[in-house]
Amino acid sequence: MDLRDLYQDIILDHGRRPRNFRAIEHPTHTAQGYNPLCGDRVTIYVDLDGDRIGDLSFEGRGCAISTAAASLMTEVLEGKTVAEARALFAQFHARATGGEPGSDLPEPLAEEMDRLEPLTGVKAYPARVKCATLSWHALEAALKSPGATAKTE
Repeated sequence: MDLRDLYQDIILDHGRRPRNFRAIEHPTHTAQGYNPLCGDRVTIYVDLDGDRIGDLSFEGRGCAISTAAASLMTEVLEGKTVAEARALFAQFHARATGGEPGSDLPEPLAEEMDRLEPLTGVKAYPARVKCATLSWHALEAALKSPGATAKTE
């Protein structure tokens, strides 16, 4: 099995059996994401404990990439600080769009970035980049202005 097959299996698994697919009863932050090009919709629920993500979940409907991206994001970011989450998003976004990843992440975050690597193959399919980054944009909107809607346009 080559790496591409493994990555596809990871995306399909998270797409079919998403982790943290639920609403948090009393989130401190929430936002919706919408991709008008393909109709993907996601609601991100965040429960911050100080500046640390205590719980993170999502609901919505979308393609396998969109769902898998939200699922992996919730797994990777739980327990991270807001600054760590933003650093991971910057690195992930750069890799998913074919941009420059910027500065290296500290070791624990670099390991988490490795878990997101299966999704960075979308850079070969520009229309799919928005699917992979929708939940991240919604998370950023939730942190900046709770209750906001993030669009991929």
